[in-house]
Amino acid sequence: MSFKDRTLIMSGGSRGIGLAIAKKIAADGANIAICAKTAEPHPKLAGTIYTAAEEIEAVGGQCLPIVCDIRDEAMVQSAVAQTAERFGGIDILVNNASAISLTPTTGTSMKRYDLMNGVNARGTFLMSQACYPHLKSGTNAHIMNIAPPLLMEPRWFKNHVAYTMAKYGMSLCTLGMAEEFRSAGVAVNSLWPLTSIDTAAVRNVLGGDSMAKMSRIPDIMADAAYEVLSRPSAEATGNFYIDEYVLAESGVTDFDQYNQPGYSGPLAADFFVSTDMVKNSASDIREHPGYTE
Repeated sequence: MSFKDRTLIMSGGSRGIGLAIAKKIAADGANIAICAKTAEPHPKLAGTIYTAAEEIEAVGGQCLPIVCDIRDEAMVQSAVAQTAERFGGIDILVNNASAISLTPTTGTSMKRYDLMNGVNARGTFLMSQACYPHLKSGTNAHIMNIAPPLLMEPRWFKNHVAYTMAKYGMSLCTLGMAEEFRSAGVAVNSLWPLTSIDTAAVRNVLGGDSMAKMSRIPDIMADAAYEVLSRPSAEATGNFYIDEYVLAESGVTDFDQYNQPGYSGPLAADFFVSTDMVKNSASDIREHPGYTE
């Protein structure tokens, strides 16, 4: 299914995975609304909503950049209304925005706790709630949450319980809204990477350049998102998709194309993936720091 003339609204998206997904969909001639806070250049974060819009339009899409803090209900309602008015409706929502702090309970300030839960769990809920009236009238309507499978195992909680709660809050939205919105024909799914992805979070939080080289480029998530969002919304809903598995099922065999240029060493597995996922992957996946058998 082509995305020509269809409309996607995304939280975040000025860089990284979100921007890669937006550009992939935009290349079909889609309309994209980017809802993010970065209006001015940041010393540690590449890109703004305006540079993202330029990149999206360069590949053939239309883009509406909107300054929006998804923790703010009024700003979200305004962003959704602007998008629907500009493009005549909304067909796809990608809940991509996320905040991370890999800190233990005693090392997590309540300000940081509130940020993660406000952006991740609450932001996903709010964006989905605001977009639903438009999505149920959309074409092959989808909500995609960039959120992990729900693996209730202590290893994913013990070192960073606040972050895990916030990310799993997004996943719980997938679980519940898929059933709630099923009768309206609005699909709700999660997509998560099997490996670490080279993003600002990886470079600034998880290990800098050494970790980045063991991470795949965001294109793998973009290609997987394109595949999932192309599926019939009445059939493909309530799933916790893994990028490599989605692409392998669609016939992709060359996963080296998603490695850093010139890199052929081991890759780091992402958080929240199971041992079986790693062992059954098509690639040479090694353990992420903190990942245990």
